[in-house]
Amino acid sequence: MLEDRKKPELLIPAANLEVLKTAVMYGADAIYIGGDLYGLRAKAKNFSMEEMEEGIAFAHTHGKKVYVTANITAHNQDLAGIRKYFKELHEFGYNRPDAIIISDPGVFMIAKEELPECELHISTQANSTNYETYRFWYEQGASRVVSARELSLKELAELRAKIPADMEIESFVHGAMCIAYSGRCLLSNYFTGRDANMGACTHSCRWRYHIVEETRPGEFLPIEENERGTYIFNSKDLCMIEYIPELVKAGINSFKVEGRMKTALYVATVARTYRRAIDDFFEDPDLYEKNKTLYMEEVRKGVNRQFTTGFFFGKPTHEDQIYEHNTYEKAYTYLGTVSGEKDGMYMLEQKNKFSVGENIEVIRPNGETLEVTVKRIQNEQGEDMESCPHPKQAIYVDLGTKLDSFDILRRKE
Repeated sequence: MLEDRKKPELLIPAANLEVLKTAVMYGADAIYIGGDLYGLRAKAKNFSMEEMEEGIAFAHTHGKKVYVTANITAHNQDLAGIRKYFKELHEFGYNRPDAIIISDPGVFMIAKEELPECELHISTQANSTNYETYRFWYEQGASRVVSARELSLKELAELRAKIPADMEIESFVHGAMCIAYSGRCLLSNYFTGRDANMGACTHSCRWRYHIVEETRPGEFLPIEENERGTYIFNSKDLCMIEYIPELVKAGINSFKVEGRMKTALYVATVARTYRRAIDDFFEDPDLYEKNKTLYMEEVRKGVNRQFTTGFFFGKPTHEDQIYEHNTYEKAYTYLGTVSGEKDGMYMLEQKNKFSVGENIEVIRPNGETLEVTVKRIQNEQGEDMESCPHPKQAIYVDLGTKLDSFDILRRKE
């Protein structure tokens, strides 16, 4: 029965302080972030210690949680720095993280010693594919395990039934998929020397590949399937927004969105849409069913590589791959986020060029979307401009309507 199920947590990624605040305002229950070290997104901007403390304080003020990733595969030389890092996080006091996400048992032991107040979550990188592994981590003190992406809903439901009731299951429900088992990839390291398991993935799975016959060196043959192309490792993106009831029935406690390198627009679009879908389902399953098409229309407005259901309903097939290209589908361009008001004009940092007279959209945390026309643009000196061509320029805009902080401007492409 639905009334017996607790509403799952919506867990949203953040690359930086701006995106964390966006996630908080657009419906996340919790946000996961990385510091400058020890997480698996070294190419993301990540957080300094000062930004991390500020971000956690902001989230806590709004009743949200923040989890910090420390899920590298650690080597001997990493351990002293990890211990120091955890000591510094402990010193945040009330604003320390709510949980640490870890894949390495040695790092797990250090976290238990240095961050006894924090929950410990086991990363998907730990490849947890069965209920005995979950029970093992529970006995060690973990409160949650992020399921391996290779598990089906049937397997997750069986797992749920055989682990302690107070142990949580977190599963990815949206975002990019990885060619390697639970993300433990060696391609990047082999080709570039940048270790994906140490946070430096170069996304080698998206590259174009050829084959060479051993007696004909230098003759590169394209890898093709039915003449559709050569991107043999290029998976579609995961999207489970049409299957909220099935995820809830399987007993998943936290719905995780991938994307710690994505923009505030992407995070806002995905967070507010999943927020609405989850809330609609728990308010009235019929309302959720009625709005399914709307949810899909909205998440498609975020950057994506087409969508798949991954392993949830069985092993993926060739239909879950993209062979023609390795580019994203981009429906909207991010223009900026409103940060304040001055003399009836609204301040934002320009992310992409737009001009007076253009028709654009404003999306809001409450789910509202406005179609507006750019009436006026000024620079910081109060001088009128016909357009704003300089990235990260501080500007003021008049869109002919009242705006609020955290409203996001976007343009349909």
